[in-house]
Amino acid sequence: MSDAVTGDDPRCPWALGSPSMEDYHDTEWGFPVGSDVRLFEKLCLEAFQSGLSWRTILDKREGFRRAFAGFDPTAVATFGPDDVERLMGDASIVRNRAKIEAAIHNAGRYADLVEQEGSLAAFVWGFEPDPTEVPEPQTMSTSPSSTRLAKELKKRGWRFVGPTTAFAFMQSMGLVNDHVHGCPARATVADALAAFDRPGPPS
Repeated sequence: MSDAVTGDDPRCPWALGSPSMEDYHDTEWGFPVGSDVRLFEKLCLEAFQSGLSWRTILDKREGFRRAFAGFDPTAVATFGPDDVERLMGDASIVRNRAKIEAAIHNAGRYADLVEQEGSLAAFVWGFEPDPTEVPEPQTMSTSPSSTRLAKELKKRGWRFVGPTTAFAFMQSMGLVNDHVHGCPARATVADALAAFDRPGPPS
């Protein structure tokens, strides 16, 4: 991906050509998120995206939300074999058994993480990198921080969260402002990050 805008549209090039992608780029991608449900949702969806385009996942996101109880991790953790079969028959989502089972498995690990860290948000934001770690926008697919995040999640038993998936998650959830230079959203995201109250560990 390019690190600068091209053509007449100043947005990041990956977002162009689809109204849904442009809206996602303008209103969501890179803006800081402190909600455990939204963070868990994105970890799941990034895993489902592996090998596919984000547009495919975005177009199915409402289907995923219906199928996975709004991605409330405490609800998803109660899913059993019958739910797996239900999801495998649901054409509104990506029907990949290993990824479905990983989402349910990771929801089961969520409670342990919250007990230890206070919240998923506090845990995730503890891996926010120094801005100098990603010197040029959209030139990296992993980073030292995403590698550390993936390693720690794996140690805690989470599945389908490798360094590349973790980096895409960090880009989208605001831990990294990876909008290209000249993209109007870059400054907007920077302002949002400056005003964002980072969640901390339990007191």
